[in-house]
Amino acid sequence: MKSMDQIKSGNYPRLLVSGSHGSAGKTTLTLGLISALSKRGLSVQPFKKGPDFIDPLWHSAASGRTCRNLDFFMMKDSIRSSFIKNATGAQISIIEGNKGLFDGIDTEGSDSTSALARHLEAPVLLVVDCYKMTRGIAPLIQGYLNFEKDLKIYLILNNVAGIRHEQKLRDAVSHYSDAEILGCIYRNPSLEIDERHLGLVPSTEMSQESETMIALLGESIEENVNIDRIIEIAQSIQEPTFLKDSIPSSSAAVTKNIRIGVAKDQAFTFYYPENLEALEECGADLIPFSPLNDTHLPDVDAVYIGGGFPEMYLDTIEKNHLMAEDLKTRVKNGLPIYAECGGLMYLSRSIKTEKQTSKMLNLIPAEIEMSRKPHGRGYMIFKTGRTDPSSVWSFPEGKEVRAHEFHYSYIKNTDDFDHYAYDVIRGYGIDGKHDGIIMNNIFASYVHLHAYAAEWWAESFVNAAKFFKKNLKNKTVRKSKEVFV
Repeated sequence: MKSMDQIKSGNYPRLLVSGSHGSAGKTTLTLGLISALSKRGLSVQPFKKGPDFIDPLWHSAASGRTCRNLDFFMMKDSIRSSFIKNATGAQISIIEGNKGLFDGIDTEGSDSTSALARHLEAPVLLVVDCYKMTRGIAPLIQGYLNFEKDLKIYLILNNVAGIRHEQKLRDAVSHYSDAEILGCIYRNPSLEIDERHLGLVPSTEMSQESETMIALLGESIEENVNIDRIIEIAQSIQEPTFLKDSIPSSSAAVTKNIRIGVAKDQAFTFYYPENLEALEECGADLIPFSPLNDTHLPDVDAVYIGGGFPEMYLDTIEKNHLMAEDLKTRVKNGLPIYAECGGLMYLSRSIKTEKQTSKMLNLIPAEIEMSRKPHGRGYMIFKTGRTDPSSVWSFPEGKEVRAHEFHYSYIKNTDDFDHYAYDVIRGYGIDGKHDGIIMNNIFASYVHLHAYAAEWWAESFVNAAKFFKKNLKNKTVRKSKEVFV
């Protein structure tokens, strides 16, 4: 067994996990692999391809290091530098792809998982779903090996029925190719993670259960996968040729004189770590709070409410009158609030599901209704419009920005909105044409921004907080020691 002392991080050991298709088992394999490597004492840095919030929560829980997204659409010019910055200090990096290895929007595959493997010069661990397959695995594997021949691909056979099935698969692979099989995972429903409309149930909603599941997946991978060989492969690859061009410059220390409250609990979990870091680099001290469990907002100069699943916690939100009243009072007195997707829903009058209608904060004069199908799903492109002079929010006009959206809810009764921040070029947003509701000190949208794609965003946010602190806070809001106990 490879020990921690035998693993050197100098050449950035790395391995990309992909699947023969979506839902082939790459996420559970990735989690189990991260868990098994971590249990051996290795420092594992996880990455996730694509605009995903949920899988990274699981990866972070399994590794103890913050998972980072790598996305061609939103951050192509920053992928390598982000990888180097975050892989530095780790003994191995595990990168999970999305969809199948060669899938993507571009016919020529420029945005595929295979393109990411090539971009990061990483070997590929291909998870193959072998359900009801025997000899047929041979042409499938031959196709993957020969489609883009510059990739180095290793195999994990998943969803295998038993010993006899495994042997038939191994015989077929070895007879028709020289592909190396590094593991075989038998079918086990008890190791499947529950899913919801946006993917897996977030680990933050089931902390004890997620710890147990991660441990069980790790044990399964340790038992059924050649971990020593995986480490050997990751360690044997060359230092990235792009290393010198990707080392980020060190940033000077920043005085943090602005306090931004960040909603973090089971209902609000969708934050890109780069967004939070960008706010800190602009001088913000981030103060977590829970709209579900806390009774008062901390002493802050602005509030950030990200996405998540408020629709799963409607009763708890509706019953937390103290938090609702305190937040509404502060916002009505000028406190800036930035809300994305789930945060937008929380600010509305109400959220309606198939089972109930629950009151929300009523800071945005519109109702939210859930549907069975997504109203906005996928990548977005929008252009920033004219800044509302009456608002604390200011940003450059005419900027074309790439982002994404994924919401099963939609807004009803939007006639009262007379100013939007964004003109939608691709995507749906609020109404198919616009997004970014601006109402004085409120900025709310379905858009999920990434700080690498909107370099002005963090500064705009912090400037709004600075304006409030300088001009409004002490005039309209009692000092924190008078409000909180």
